[in-house]
Amino acid sequence: MAGEVGEIREFFARLSGADFTEPITAGIFVSIAAWASYQRTVDETPYWRTLKANGELNAKYPGGIEAQKKKPEDEGHTVIRKGRTNYKYYVKNYEAALFKLS
Repeated sequence: MAGEVGEIREFFARLSGADFTEPITAGIFVSIAAWASYQRTVDETPYWRTLKANGELNAKYPGGIEAQKKKPEDEGHTVIRKGRTNYKYYVKNYEAALFKLS
């Protein structure tokens, strides 16, 4: 897994000497990168490896939640469902596979 979007935002804030990055703008750019990658036929950016807080999959990525479940499962990760009616999906033990930003 690449990491949680929040951790990626914190990394770029530190790198730029800023206190924080604006979450809505960052989310928009992450989404743009995901959709741009999805539309390419070569050199795909693995956008599905960027997760929401606590390892949650992003249903707004291309293909919706079904596509977002399949990608990490194809890479050997387990996706679990939480909730009673409004289901959310998480990568189990995602912390062990996070890319360390430094």
